[in-house]
Amino acid sequence: VQLQASGGGLVQPGGSLRLSCAASRMITSVFGPKAGAWYRQAPGKQRELVARINSDFSTIYSDSVKGRFAISRDNSRKKVYLQMNSLKPEDTATYYCFVPDYWGQGTQVTVSS
Repeated sequence: VQLQASGGGLVQPGGSLRLSCAASRMITSVFGPKAGAWYRQAPGKQRELVARINSDFSTIYSDSVKGRFAISRDNSRKKVYLQMNSLKPEDTATYYCFVPDYWGQGTQVTVSS
């Protein structure tokens, strides 16, 4: 199974990005019951949970992104998304998607003017 993360880039403060995570090789019936999550890791810091979406579409967010980020999923496409709005320089990190028990390769998000 491979998770393919995409959508990162360089954006100015206050801008938006949408990250996508595709579990293209996971069987749909396996993907649906699993939670999907986005983590991030900034240089010199530990990897932290950003957001998680459960199989029932309930969500949790870290306090630092509440109200700015939105996680969603499309089970038919076996994808998990992270819409990031009002980005701040402190959001700069490598973002990783996670669908148990697999990690995506990471996509870099840089927020800078």
